[in-house]
Amino acid sequence: MDLQHFGLRHSPLGKEAAELWDDGALGQLAERFAWLLHSPGVGLITGEPGVGKTAALRQLTRGLNPHRHLVIYQAETDFGRLDIYRGLARALGVEAGYRRAQLWRDLKERILQLVDGRQLVPVWIIDEAQNLPPEFFRDLPAFLNFAFDTRDVMSVWLIGHPTLAQTLERAPYAALAGRIQVRVQLKPVLERERFAQLIQHSLKSAGCTNTLLSDSGLEILRQASKGLPRHAGRILRTAMRLAVPRGLNHLPDDLLQLAIEELR
Repeated sequence: MDLQHFGLRHSPLGKEAAELWDDGALGQLAERFAWLLHSPGVGLITGEPGVGKTAALRQLTRGLNPHRHLVIYQAETDFGRLDIYRGLARALGVEAGYRRAQLWRDLKERILQLVDGRQLVPVWIIDEAQNLPPEFFRDLPAFLNFAFDTRDVMSVWLIGHPTLAQTLERAPYAALAGRIQVRVQLKPVLERERFAQLIQHSLKSAGCTNTLLSDSGLEILRQASKGLPRHAGRILRTAMRLAVPRGLNHLPDDLLQLAIEELR
């Protein structure tokens, strides 16, 4: 109902957005993502919660040919290392056993079947990777060496908070750090002009034809969200909900402040 009131097709900065705003950072990520598809290996994407890591990967994988790439997305990472491999096995249609050696053999056989038999390259995306058990970081290079002893045939992306990059710099994880071919850090949109472009793009792409925010309202939103798209979207959606019963077709500054207070 709130969306209809403002003539929107979907929530601004929501998961339904078909086209993300790009000031160049997304384009650079797309180039590196494509490169890792053709030269399979390990990639690392870090950024603060709400900066748009998952949204960016969602858009990039949406454009992949499903006959050439099989995307395996995992976000439940706060389990044991074997559970991570078992999740990969289930996604690949492999019976997920509890013995690591056999599970690795089954995974290797299945992945090579896909690559050699169907020319289907797996893309393994592990989100919230900062929650992975330390044993997994030590384990992953050994798994990749075992599964692909003469060639790399699967792209692996580790997605997480900035602490993930710091963790992987530690000595126990040097083997994994040495295998990372692509590193990308997504940053908040802090500059006023760039933030205004982000919000204007998100509203326009959602179907908005009116001016919802004043310049001072944009500044309130920028400061409250700290330049993080997800946080800005939550504030906008809350403000829209508050505006409807008041019969407002815009979001005045005091209403934005109410929305911000409600979300604290």
